[in-house]
Order: sequence, then C-alpha cells, then structure tokens
Amino acid sequence: MNGYMNIIIFASGNGSNAENIIKYFNKKKYNINWLTISNNKDAGVIEKVIKLGSKIKIISKNELYEENFIHSIIDLSPTLIILAGFLLKIPKNFIKNFNNRIINIHPSLLPKYGGKGMYGQFVHQKVIENKEIKSGITIHYVNEKYDEGEIIFQKDIEIKDPKTTKSLANQIHELEMEYFPITIEKLIL
Repeated sequence: MNGYMNIIIFASGNGSNAENIIKYFNKKKYNINWLTISNNKDAGVIEKVIKLGSKIKIISKNELYEENFIHSIIDLSPTLIILAGFLLKIPKNFIKNFNNRIINIHPSLLPKYGGKGMYGQFVHQKVIENKEIKSGITIHYVNEKYDEGEIIFQKDIEIKDPKTTKSLANQIHELEMEYFPITIEKLIL
C-alpha cells in the first residue's frame, strides 16, 4: 500500500468500535489519515480517538444535510467511510456521492431486526423477546434505507444463558471487536 488513505469514522456515542478500529490499523502501521465526525459534542468517542491521532469534527444534524459539508468530505477523497454507532440517518445525496464507500455494522443478522429505531439494546431486546437461538453481526454497505444495503460480512453466535439484553450485548460486542477491523482491512486493501 503506497501513500496515505483517508478514512472517516462517524460515531455518536462511547466509541469502543472507533477506538478498536484505529488501534488495529495503528498497530499494523498503515498510513491512514483519520477523521472522526460526531453529532454529539459530549460523546465518549472524541477523547478516545484524539488520543489515537484522529482529527475530530463535530456537526449538527442540519449540517449533515448541507451541501458544504458533503463537498468538504468529497474534497478529502475518503477511501472508506465507517459508521460506528452513528445514530443519524445518512442523507441520500451524501450516499450518492460515496456509493459503496460507506459501511455500517449492525448488531443482528440482517435482514432480521433492522430498520428505524433498531440499534443497540433495542435490537438485543427484540432478539430475546422472539426467543431467537442465534444472533450476530452484519457489516453492510449503506444505502438510502436503514440496514438494507448489500451485506459484506455476517457472523453468528448461539445465544448463551442467561438470555438477557446485557449478556447478549456483551457477546455481540466481542464479535464487533474481532471482525469489524478485519472486514475493513479486506475492503481497503
């Protein structure tokens, strides 16, 4: 791999996936310019990724939809845009400019338990309520509809006892930590 790649992470919360991804690539000494974009000025992700060398940009929900913002991202020529716990819907005109360069991770085996409002604990709660014996992660391209983009990778697990949202969340988190960076690496090489 020659030169630098520009990778952008969109995150709204704690940032464990963003932190894990950047650490993974930093250990391998890839030449990556990181930019983390958040819609939450108090998000835990900010402090975590700054320590790892990522630049930060805080945006409002309105700014996400502005042409100036989209053009600023186009100017960066991102190799990949990663949604890692970003809770706002990505606008159609943004997706159009970065077709098959925006990926997301979802805490279920899509197409099950996807769509508006289905994230984090809400997904795990539905999986348990429906007495599923398996769950997992889905890494997919982002399109105009929540969680309906082309699937890149899935990994399933059997749901262990006790079947609580917290225990399931822990199992899924382990999968995310292991497989999200590896899948990203395969996409950019």
